[in-house]
Amino acid sequence: MHGMKEIIQEAASLPVEERAIVIDSLLRTLNPPDTEIEREWVKVAKRRLAELRSGRVKAIPGDGVFAKIRERFEKGPSHFIPKQKTSSMKL
Repeated sequence: MHGMKEIIQEAASLPVEERAIVIDSLLRTLNPPDTEIEREWVKVAKRRLAELRSGRVKAIPGDGVFAKIRERFEKGPSHFIPKQKTSSMKL
């Protein structure tokens, strides 16, 4: 049987996609997924994929997303709190 160090070295030499599968498998042993929640996530993922394919929504390039995140981090934690919409109705 392999020791922990050998297992880690062997896993680290795998292609990135296979490493992701190994990581996911190990994480599932620590925190088994709730099948109902998994089903709901699958529904959401399928709906989002259909929206992308139909053109109803457009994908945002990852570079732009990460640039926006970096910009917010540079400005500090207050930029992560969503701004509340104010109502123009008077009571």
